[in-house]
Amino acid sequence: MSMSFPIQKTVIRGRFLDIQSLVSQADQISQQVRYFEDGLMIVEQGKIRQFGHWDELNQHLSDTDIIEHYPEQLIIPGFIDTHIHYPQTEMVGAYGEQLLSWLNTYTFPTELQFKNPHYAKGIADFFVQELLKNGTTTALVFCTVHPESVDALFEAAEALQMRLIAGKVLMDRHAPEGLCDTAERAYEESKTLIEKWHGKGRALYAITPRFAPTSTPEQLEKAGQLKQEYPDVYVHTHLSENKDEIAWVKDLFPQQKGYLDVYHHHGLTGKRSVFAHCVHLEEDEWQCMHQTDSAIAFCPTSNLFLGSGLFPLKKTWEKQVKVGLGTDIGAGTSFSLLQTVNEAYKVQQLQGDKLSAYESFYHATLGAAKALDLDDKLGNFNIGKEADFVVLDLKATLLQRLRQSKSKSLEDALFALFTMGDDRNVEATYVYGQKVYQKD
Repeated sequence: MSMSFPIQKTVIRGRFLDIQSLVSQADQISQQVRYFEDGLMIVEQGKIRQFGHWDELNQHLSDTDIIEHYPEQLIIPGFIDTHIHYPQTEMVGAYGEQLLSWLNTYTFPTELQFKNPHYAKGIADFFVQELLKNGTTTALVFCTVHPESVDALFEAAEALQMRLIAGKVLMDRHAPEGLCDTAERAYEESKTLIEKWHGKGRALYAITPRFAPTSTPEQLEKAGQLKQEYPDVYVHTHLSENKDEIAWVKDLFPQQKGYLDVYHHHGLTGKRSVFAHCVHLEEDEWQCMHQTDSAIAFCPTSNLFLGSGLFPLKKTWEKQVKVGLGTDIGAGTSFSLLQTVNEAYKVQQLQGDKLSAYESFYHATLGAAKALDLDDKLGNFNIGKEADFVVLDLKATLLQRLRQSKSKSLEDALFALFTMGDDRNVEATYVYGQKVYQKD
């Protein structure tokens, strides 16, 4: 049962920060930073109707408008998580394995439980609340092979008018019997779910092969057929995360040039195709990602936790490949994109590269929206966009209070937040103009 929301006007006053337009190089981002020390945003029916300086816009308000004022906090666009597994919420921090053994030891046994719709609902509700508590308002989400798991997640998001992209996992080999479908069943169940959910409210659907080794060529062909039949749905999968995985793919698909070519051959690359990790891409794979307008989800906490490797973020600018940040719960270790950015910075440092606060901010908001082909709807405060935003307290701890008192600039304050921040910094989260989370 979906909740009906009254048509409401939301009026927010405070300090606003966003990136006002897309860029083609990292050094252009600082020129697009927009900051209002005393700003005003007027939201009607979930969309931003007015945005600018308080002094210039307050005459548009009536005596009956209720103003929510955040004078001390920082208001930013909602964080966008480009890769996360909701069924793995309960197994974060599972010890001691690399990718393939981690899947067999922890992931598959956990995912078997999601055939039960009541179980799926409990975790889906928890998951959505955890996203909001961390300031994440949109996510691209893996479910399990069970259609029940997809229904549970979309129902939880629908109750809050939340924009999520998700899909049923396709897996017909190299996994426990209870987690395997067939090429035909994967096609039929996905088709039914697309018809049921894609474009309903703010829900969007993703065709979701787990990764090439757990799908037969027949199943990948069926996935490609779905993409042809429904060209505006997404494709969401994993690519080149771990060197053993890459070798395995080469053994399983000797007729293809490499890992990415397996997906490309089956028609699964493209504008709405998002590939998680991409830590070890070959030169021709970077070229293919660029030419097909495919996107990467960079998941630093996961890559470090599983020992997968260091993602070369700088190369996404060189090769002009879209990229967003992903938490990758549960190989990733935090729902917080603040924590994720903190680790992203370190991953670049280990490669001798810098990651500025503004570039991090871009990858977590407007850049991620572009990676998900949603930059016309999300990612900044431009008029007409959907009003998903987060109110941040930059001084949530005593140490942060001290550090922020020494900040020399807005960029420095932001960098300190990204280095030290977590869910404690999220004071409130708004989805479609409605407050859906408030810190106790």
